[in-house]
Amino acid sequence: MVDRVPVRDSPEEAPRRQRDSAQVTRPETPLPVRVWVTQRQTGAFEADGLAVAWTDRQVEVRYSDPHGREGFVWVWANAVTRRPADG
Repeated sequence: MVDRVPVRDSPEEAPRRQRDSAQVTRPETPLPVRVWVTQRQTGAFEADGLAVAWTDRQVEVRYSDPHGREGFVWVWANAVTRRPADG
């Protein structure tokens, strides 16, 4: 069982307003990515993650923070880079 990022340390998200009217793509297989995340208490860090959805300007990423907790966050697309698939 993986701990979730607690609300008190939740990540800063890209504005929802931009994706409300955008087409969201949700792939069958998430794409491996590297993402910059800023959490309230932990601060900014770069992490490996999986892109689970995206619009033309934002990406939703499942990531693990430096404490080993799992989180989900919508970030601007330029905060994400693809990485090779593991294995």
